[in-house]
Amino acid sequence: MRAHYRPFWHTVAAALRMADGRIVTGVHLGATVGRMAICAEAVAVGRAVLEGGGRITRAVAVRHPKPDESGEIAVVSPCGGCRELFADHAPDAGIIVPGPDGLVVWSVQALLPLPYQR
Repeated sequence: MRAHYRPFWHTVAAALRMADGRIVTGVHLGATVGRMAICAEAVAVGRAVLEGGGRITRAVAVRHPKPDESGEIAVVSPCGGCRELFADHAPDAGIIVPGPDGLVVWSVQALLPLPYQR
């Protein structure tokens, strides 16, 4: 995230651990037209699919503070859209999120108990 941070364009990065041990990463793609922005998790999942890494076993996202914010890069919980994406593409993965006493690993089902059904 430090290497690719650009205010409002690249503010979140994600990393996925694949079943074979590889790590696949992605970065948030901001856009002038807000609805065209793409989450870092979605970029990482797309890369995992393209690279043929098989099953995703863990996922984490980190957010860089905005220019007017204090603080450090920190783990963030995935947005609702990314939770749905994980339900489709990594239903058995553990998702690392901030908890009251530090980082915790939650199942996709715990983060999204009622996923969208086609």
